[in-house]
Amino acid sequence: MRRFLIVLVLFLFHNAWSQVLIINELDPDTPSTDTAEFIELKSQVPNFSTDGYILVFFNGSSSGADSSYMVIDLNGYQTDNNGLLVIGSTGVYPSPQLLISENVIQNGADAVGIYQASVNDFPEGTLATQTDLIDAMVYGTNDSDDTVLLGLLGETIQYNDNGTNSNLKSIQRFVDGMGVESYSTAVPTPRRENDGSGIPINPIEITVVASQYDEGTSFDITFTSETNVTSDLNFNISLSNFGFNTSDFSGNTNLTISNGTNSTSTTITLIDDSDDEGDEVMQIRFLDLVEPFVPGNNNLEVRIVDNDFTVAAWGTPVNPTTGIVQSTQPDGYYDSLDGLSDLALRQALQDIIADPNVVRAQTYADVIDILLEADQNPENSNQVWLLYTEEGRAKLDLQTGSSNEGKWNREHTFPRSRGGFFDIEEDEIADGIDVFWTTKADSLRHGNSDAHALRAADAAENSSRGNQHYGEYIGPSGTLGSFRGDVARSVLYMEIRYNGLQVVNGFPDITGQLGDLATLLDWHRTDPPDDFEMNRNNVVYTWQFNRNPFIDQPDLVEYIWGNNVGEVWNQQLSVDDNEMNEVSLYPNPTTGRLFINGIDIESIEVYSVEGKQLGQYKPINNQVDLDLASGLYLIKLNNTKGALLRKIIIE
Repeated sequence: MRRFLIVLVLFLFHNAWSQVLIINELDPDTPSTDTAEFIELKSQVPNFSTDGYILVFFNGSSSGADSSYMVIDLNGYQTDNNGLLVIGSTGVYPSPQLLISENVIQNGADAVGIYQASVNDFPEGTLATQTDLIDAMVYGTNDSDDTVLLGLLGETIQYNDNGTNSNLKSIQRFVDGMGVESYSTAVPTPRRENDGSGIPINPIEITVVASQYDEGTSFDITFTSETNVTSDLNFNISLSNFGFNTSDFSGNTNLTISNGTNSTSTTITLIDDSDDEGDEVMQIRFLDLVEPFVPGNNNLEVRIVDNDFTVAAWGTPVNPTTGIVQSTQPDGYYDSLDGLSDLALRQALQDIIADPNVVRAQTYADVIDILLEADQNPENSNQVWLLYTEEGRAKLDLQTGSSNEGKWNREHTFPRSRGGFFDIEEDEIADGIDVFWTTKADSLRHGNSDAHALRAADAAENSSRGNQHYGEYIGPSGTLGSFRGDVARSVLYMEIRYNGLQVVNGFPDITGQLGDLATLLDWHRTDPPDDFEMNRNNVVYTWQFNRNPFIDQPDLVEYIWGNNVGEVWNQQLSVDDNEMNEVSLYPNPTTGRLFINGIDIESIEVYSVEGKQLGQYKPINNQVDLDLASGLYLIKLNNTKGALLRKIIIE
């Protein structure tokens, strides 16, 4: 009988380890924002190479159809001294060996499987299968069992992660003294054995006082181990990240935690150079920790604010200028509209801005790069200008995770749900200005990524606006409404550009329709185009090869929707009677002294040809002495009637 029990125990233990690699722990929902979700794999032997293996995640919802939505290639990784490999986001502690984005593991009812296969074997939407399957787990967060998914993967139990924000739990594998394998929920234990056994690790945490520093300042980075070290621990760190490198700072990156202690620090001084590099991100990471020492956190990001940003010659929407930025429309761009009215005028305009032989459509991911330039804050080239909240926001604060606090994202002025736009997989790829789709008036899907109707917006305000019609939504309280004309011209553009869209009176609940037309016409009239809007029209044109005609020719709005419907359109002659254009500067070239003739000027701003503001002067009797080095400059002349830009040469 005793021999039989020994044989049975050995059989059960062997059965628990019938695979070379198993799912040891899964936390798909910690906390509610999913910033600390992870999956932990375990190998039969320590330091096991996972080359040739992949992780496949399956969506068990009705729309997911028990098919794959994400694949992770495990090539190039290996398990640790305890045979563990953690895949998770930066919010997981200790730090995962393989980092993935936040909030990408779905909550359930879903599944994950380890396969000995290639990522190419599982394109998005591949039905769950047992072919080449090593191990699988079907799980949920208090969801009904997905019996179809269980059957497809050959599983019989759907495990439940029933943790809460105040009582965090993960699904963990346990093996009892008889070698029987089971799964239950417990406090998460990434990079540690679930039962507390195994070789102890000693995580080291990186801390800084602030998450942002200006060029020229100094700050300390502190490294603290969970327990005191028993001999001197020497390690190296890196701070480099993309353009930020060793030329941008000074300080020691070779560190020691002394025997019997658990902490050390280094002082980093940021070099204040004169280069306009834009804000950068330092990434603090360990280079050579050896187990049992592991990163508690890693790749800690610190923003470095560049003080060499440029200021444009034109104003923001809350302090608008006009006449400085000129339209880059080709000669004769709108000539085909002359002499037309009503439907013929509409059709001729669509023929220009939706011409399939000329116009290009870019991906939704490309729109980010477009907005970084088109919506750049005129007062700070390191920022974008936010549509509804009327403020600058660091370009680096693009929302990439689940949290929208202090972030910006892409706002569809004509909401997707009302327009009927949709994403495809290729929309997720930013493939650059020279890769594009052919598009036409019937290509309604391309409205999803049309930059004329996409703007940088505060992410929380974007969420708050939702898909409300304009008139229902009028913007945040306390703002000036400088966005209203911009919004009106963008959605009116969409009606002409795409068949199937219409701007109508009232607040309809019909796909393809957006309101309220009367409100938007009023917004267009009271907030006319300015230099900011003309500049973004020019930028978008370089990508899409079409323009928003209601910025170039704002009176067209009246002929299509407003007071001049039915009348024949003819372009205005390009005669500008603004007396600012009568201003002359002399001598030019000059050695520094400059005389202004034609009108009284209140102030002068000087810019480099790159657009960086170099100084501001107040002329006396229309005379000013400029303290500038030899070269070409832009001079902005200001008075109560407007602003004018001129070029001068300093000898």
